[in-house]
Amino acid sequence: MIRTAQVIPVTVSAKTTWLFIALDDGEGNTGWGEATLQGQEAEVQDIARRLLDDLPALDPNRLPFATLPQAAAASAIRQAHDDLAARRAGVALSRHLGGTRRDAVGVYANINRRTTDRSPEGMAQSARDALAAGHGAIKIAPFDEVQPDQDRATMARAMEPGLARIAAVRDAIGARRLMVDCHWRFDVAGAEAMMDACAPFALHWIECPIAETPETIPALVDLRRRANRNDALLAGMECAILRAGFAPYAAAGAYDVMMPDVKYCGGPREMLAIAADLAEHGVVFSPHNPTGPICHAHSLHVCAALADGDLLEMQFDESPMFASLVKDGLPPLTDGAFDMATLAPGLGLSLEIPETQFGTL
Repeated sequence: MIRTAQVIPVTVSAKTTWLFIALDDGEGNTGWGEATLQGQEAEVQDIARRLLDDLPALDPNRLPFATLPQAAAASAIRQAHDDLAARRAGVALSRHLGGTRRDAVGVYANINRRTTDRSPEGMAQSARDALAAGHGAIKIAPFDEVQPDQDRATMARAMEPGLARIAAVRDAIGARRLMVDCHWRFDVAGAEAMMDACAPFALHWIECPIAETPETIPALVDLRRRANRNDALLAGMECAILRAGFAPYAAAGAYDVMMPDVKYCGGPREMLAIAADLAEHGVVFSPHNPTGPICHAHSLHVCAALADGDLLEMQFDESPMFASLVKDGLPPLTDGAFDMATLAPGLGLSLEIPETQFGTL
């Protein structure tokens, strides 16, 4: 029985507000979820508060997923509900989801948000800092100047600073895995040119080069072939909702790697079902996870509940609040992986948020 619910925004930086949901059973157990959606925090908060208005009638299986803000609020409620149930059962969330099948979950560092110096050397230094912190694989979003509506010549010029950033990071990290996130900044012709220009950098994957819509699936299939010819994978689908959102892309062979986000895809159980669907199509499962500690913890437990899967994304060092808000501590990072063998019930952590850090939306 859920007695109380809270929707808690926490301002992290000029770029980011984390949005958390807490469900309390009145018996000392609190389940946590995260609904962070950059640029749409106020809408997500309003939706979440309406959904939580009548707690006795709350059914996590009957929540709206028609829009991304709805999906963020509903997914966070499902996260918190599963966390609370695992805590009440006295078991780790991964066990509650069907069993802990991996004692260690490997991660890669997304260094984009902590890199305020956007020069090639600034990005390279962030990569070196991530390696020093124990990471062995790096993701960057280097194409700040590119926009999909640019003409061909303008896009070609705008791409050059991004290529310089990639080259600097490659030099900084040597042969370690390097991934590039394009944030849907290219049109098809521009993406083709970018992939060819990136071939010398031995990228592990290129992520989200163009808009992801049913109409762009044929172009994505072609771009996947082009990436593969350059010995890179094509990755995407971080904003897809529920199993149905991934299905047409998986069936068409649009991506080598798909990146469900527990904040949007429908929560932990739906994410496990998506992973099973992707495996049937030979698509690599590598969750999107670039935000706060609750999304991070849920993503770790989902990965631990799977027998295999690729590395999990982790936002590196955007804010010290990633650790300072956490009560009882995150599992330790060792050699690029988190130890999941000895966690407390539920997520294994809670948040302790001073009221002075509550954001305003």
